[in-house]
Amino acid sequence: MPQHASRDSVTQDPALRPRLLFTDLDGSLLDHHSYDWSTARPWLARLTTLGVPVIPVTSKTRSEIVPLRQAMGLMDTPFIAENGAVAGLPPAWCHARLDRGPGPDGLVIKTLGVDIGFIRKRLAVWRDRLGVRFTTMSEMSLEELAGFTGLAEPEARLARMREGSEPLVWADDDDGLVAFREGLEGDGLRLVRGGRFWHVTGESHKGSAVSWLIERFQALRGSRPLTLGLGDGPNDIAMLERVDQAVVIRGCHGLEVSPQQPALYRSEATGPAGWAEGVAYWWGRADRRVIPAEVREAREVSRREASGEAT
Repeated sequence: MPQHASRDSVTQDPALRPRLLFTDLDGSLLDHHSYDWSTARPWLARLTTLGVPVIPVTSKTRSEIVPLRQAMGLMDTPFIAENGAVAGLPPAWCHARLDRGPGPDGLVIKTLGVDIGFIRKRLAVWRDRLGVRFTTMSEMSLEELAGFTGLAEPEARLARMREGSEPLVWADDDDGLVAFREGLEGDGLRLVRGGRFWHVTGESHKGSAVSWLIERFQALRGSRPLTLGLGDGPNDIAMLERVDQAVVIRGCHGLEVSPQQPALYRSEATGPAGWAEGVAYWWGRADRRVIPAEVREAREVSRREASGEAT
């Protein structure tokens, strides 16, 4: 369920609160088939101008996200990779005492999940023990993976560079899936459904990683942000339940996505068109408008002076 905001943030004008936007990529900000995102470009540009961080929260790997961040102009924002297993932090999101220096790509990488080696060992154990059939992404050839996902082979190679999760294609019955899930849970692992793959991860997930980033923002900036989350798949549910406002983008996969979230909008359009529709619904209306930080600050100063709070 969405976390409760503090009394101060509840009484504060929503238009004056800093904002964070958390977004799934495949099937949401990126088209499910073509991976195009041009329909969302005007809103991305507007949010950048307004100083609103757009934070990818995705099943993609760190290696896949880094070039996408550059193409989309999101170099100053953090990201969450592999369904919550890995977080990448730019300098402004780092704590001088708690975080090591950035790597060669200018990011501090935080591992929130378990090691990929442990996941792959347990997958082999449960396949033998239960006699179930599935194919992991690491077992696919680059040609097979490219054909299944529609990625070019260079991008498919980046998708296989897993650090804390393993995608797989299930090829057995529902009873086997139940037994498989239960076995993984005994190892402290989770099985979640994405748009194309099932994903095996540790106990971390998109929701816990989003909560972790919100808490970090609040600790660094001293105020709780208003948050918006957008996603199209079952693996996005935990994220959509941790934000203040949420959008379920109409998917191309036919899977049910029903977060327990009272502030929920369901888009008519799919992919990046649905993404833009959802952002416009919550933050394009006058009563939910996004305003620049400098305007927020000027209004807050005026409010304090009018109420006699200024010293």
